[in-house]
Amino acid sequence: MIYSMTGFAAASREMGGGTLNLELKSVNGRYLDLQFRLAEELRALEPLLRERLAARLARGKVECRLFLTPRRDAVPRLVINAGLLERLLALEGEIRTAAPAAAPLAVADLLRWPGMIVTEEVSREALAEAVEALLATALAELDATRAREGEKLAGLIRERLAALRQLVERVRPRLPAVIAALGERLAARLREAGVAVDEERVRQEIVLFAQRVDVDEELSRLTAHLVEVERVLAQGGAVGKRLDFLMQELNREANTLGAKSLDAEVSRIAMEMKVLIEQMREQVQNIE
Repeated sequence: MIYSMTGFAAASREMGGGTLNLELKSVNGRYLDLQFRLAEELRALEPLLRERLAARLARGKVECRLFLTPRRDAVPRLVINAGLLERLLALEGEIRTAAPAAAPLAVADLLRWPGMIVTEEVSREALAEAVEALLATALAELDATRAREGEKLAGLIRERLAALRQLVERVRPRLPAVIAALGERLAARLREAGVAVDEERVRQEIVLFAQRVDVDEELSRLTAHLVEVERVLAQGGAVGKRLDFLMQELNREANTLGAKSLDAEVSRIAMEMKVLIEQMREQVQNIE
């Protein structure tokens, strides 16, 4: 499976008096670059998120947003501060021992005591467990979107691979014709100049010319690189860097082909190759 570095995923889960929301957004990048935008009360969970994301993703700039949205209709759950209540009752007992006539503490007095009523909070362990489950859901969705996008990118690259193969096959049969045409032009110029045509010397010049313009090696390397690109695409996984290297090699051979060419048609074909290779390179930049 080929994965794009571009994707988006979102997941939410009810938690306490609100909704826990997590969003993942990734774009292409040379390395794995993780960025976090977390609510202050969730900041302690960043190491957990970083560890899980780094274990699943190889490349790309990834932004992770995690926040808790309180429900408007949520009624906070209030609980008694048991420790404070126990301490106040103990103090009341000591005071009544020393001053029996003192009035006892009323329930209203206890409820109004600062810190007596507290809002029940979700434990850190429960929050971490909920976030981990939420992240697993979001990562599965992100993988699915990146896989769909990656399949499209692989299809576009394969289309251009097929076009490049056709161009290579168009160049091969032109080379003998180009060399033969040179021999004819050289002999014609000698005859026009009134110089006796030395067939052996013409053959030597043709051989030297053929050596200079021979692009059979470049065509063979182009074909080998095209086969390797197809193999890497079939292999799948994190192959973006390997494909990027192969694009550089393809471009190098296309440049050499154009530089050696003395035939207008071959030069035009070399230019078409470079356009196709650049189009593939642009797609490869988005592959993990």
